[in-house]
Amino acid sequence: MASTTTATRAPSRTSIGKVVFASLIGTSIEWYDFFLYGSAAALVFGPLFFPESEPAAATMLAFGTYAIGFVARPLGGIIFGHFGDRLGRKTMLVVSLLLMGAATFAIGLLPTHATVGIAAPLLLLTCRMLQGFAVGGEWGGAVLMAAEHGDDARRGFWSSWPQAGVPAGNLLSAAVLWVLAAVQSDQDFQVWGWRIPFLLSALLVLIGMWVRLSIEESPVFAEAKAVREAEPDKRAPLLQVIRNYPREVLIAMGLRMTENIGYYMFSIVVLTYLVTYLHMPKSVAIVGVLAGSAAQLVLTPVIGGLSDRVGRRPLYLIGAIGTGIWGFVFFPMVDTGDQLMITLAIVIGLSFTTFMYAPQAALFSELFGTTVRYSGASLGYQLASVFAGGLAPMISVALLGTVDERNTTAVSIYLAIAAVITLVAAVAAKETAGSSLRHDRTINKLGSS
Repeated sequence: MASTTTATRAPSRTSIGKVVFASLIGTSIEWYDFFLYGSAAALVFGPLFFPESEPAAATMLAFGTYAIGFVARPLGGIIFGHFGDRLGRKTMLVVSLLLMGAATFAIGLLPTHATVGIAAPLLLLTCRMLQGFAVGGEWGGAVLMAAEHGDDARRGFWSSWPQAGVPAGNLLSAAVLWVLAAVQSDQDFQVWGWRIPFLLSALLVLIGMWVRLSIEESPVFAEAKAVREAEPDKRAPLLQVIRNYPREVLIAMGLRMTENIGYYMFSIVVLTYLVTYLHMPKSVAIVGVLAGSAAQLVLTPVIGGLSDRVGRRPLYLIGAIGTGIWGFVFFPMVDTGDQLMITLAIVIGLSFTTFMYAPQAALFSELFGTTVRYSGASLGYQLASVFAGGLAPMISVALLGTVDERNTTAVSIYLAIAAVITLVAAVAAKETAGSSLRHDRTINKLGSS
């Protein structure tokens, strides 16, 4: 690979700390919006939008609309990835945040089935698709801004901060729901209280926009763009990914399976299991998710930094094996009905998934070349989300069966199968810790750092 001139390597005037903060706060807001829907689907959307169904069936229908958000994520990743690789990361981050905020705010204003009938779930479905489309474009841009502004030796640490936005968003949404559960009756929450967290997203989006507009474009992308403009290539980044990086896309998808399924099982499915199957107060489940999200928020940068020292793959192996085994321990602990045991089960489960999620941003960034990195990382990440996290709640509830004859072993086996897939992908992946991001199979003039 020929080297490029140093003139193309203008350093960014935006500090890495500011870039990381912008990525973190924006990602936290977008995932607050996305997870809020999942929590509401588990707690109230069933009877409000599908009132004619049996409780477990209504919840499953609500999770069906939840899954649609994941189906829309690959499309968002493709569209945002295309323009992110052509125009830049920053612009797409601003657009994704605005779109997510508008869709979430709209959910807070939706009429229910009692008011408009079948139109209610259709409107809910539309808003969820917009949420999925927006978050599909968010992840790639946020992690690439951090990864491409940072240095090679500490990329795992810096790019783990946008990943910390996921538990931060979940923590924020769970905290708002917990406060509402504490100050409202169940009837008030069901009638109007559930709308408040969705409407609050408007204020959070304004804060995120102010921060994101203040940062500069990624310097690694800027120099790659200059080279590409000198040698124009009209092929879409997506087609270049499929042609030059098919193995990397499949590896990325495999690496996502256990982490994604495990995460939603320990943070979303557990809400339904405790409330619908064990008939426990929703506050018990929310407290557990709060504690688990707080643990993840602390662990993510720690494990991300550790991946710079020991590599990405060893941590992935620990996370996949631990999550696969923990599925068989998780439900017996939750079945005790004890708040401490439930909280501990959720915290440990989410901690195991963090061993995979923390180094994921750096690893996925390192798999793909600069001019197709947004498209490639987003494609692998979001395609897996459809089959993993998107279907996990529905599959889990289906495997659990009826309230009276629940089958938790089947759900644990489902998670263990996902763990095997991730282990195969981790073994197939090359170790990328410490490698340069100035590489690209689609052009020949990016220099090495």
